[in-house]
Amino acid sequence: MNGRTTRRRNRRLGAAVGAGLLSAAILLTGCAADNTDEDPPGNSPEEHGEHGGMEHPADGGPVPEGMTEATDPTYPVGTEVTLTADHMDGMDGATATIVGAYDTYTYSVDYTPTTGGDPITDHKWVVQEELEGAGDERLPDGTEVTLAAAHMDGMDGAAATIASSTEETVYVVDYEADGMTMTNHKWVVESEIEPTS
Repeated sequence: MNGRTTRRRNRRLGAAVGAGLLSAAILLTGCAADNTDEDPPGNSPEEHGEHGGMEHPADGGPVPEGMTEATDPTYPVGTEVTLTADHMDGMDGATATIVGAYDTYTYSVDYTPTTGGDPITDHKWVVQEELEGAGDERLPDGTEVTLAAAHMDGMDGAAATIASSTEETVYVVDYEADGMTMTNHKWVVESEIEPTS
């Protein structure tokens, strides 16, 4: 290959790279411009709360199929309570409304998100019905499982290890913290709830 051909190729390559960089800059500028707050904070369905350094949807959605409703829970559906859990910023001391009460085994788990990033330790909580192929028996601490919960990005399908478990009644709650309304938040166990004074 002679010098003239090499210079022509280098000029074409330089022009292509320059055009690519310009396109990327325009695209990023467009993304930034589109990222404006059209809704006031807390009103967007995309709003999230922090949970162990990761984002948690403002609406937790429905419970898994096959859940058994508690027959005589301490806090029936509709009860106003005070949360003592600190799973998320602003949760401890927040007033909440019970929207579901269930009998199942509930687990704290350690896992690494499928989306990458740092491992999550002592994630509270997932229920028996959110573990793939878990069966009906309570699983011992240290059991390796696969999560079928989608509380946060990177959780569904992640390999996890059970850190601890409880058979307390487990609840779904609506509550407000730090100016954001969380609906269908899963999960809070009975020992993390107090009567509202």
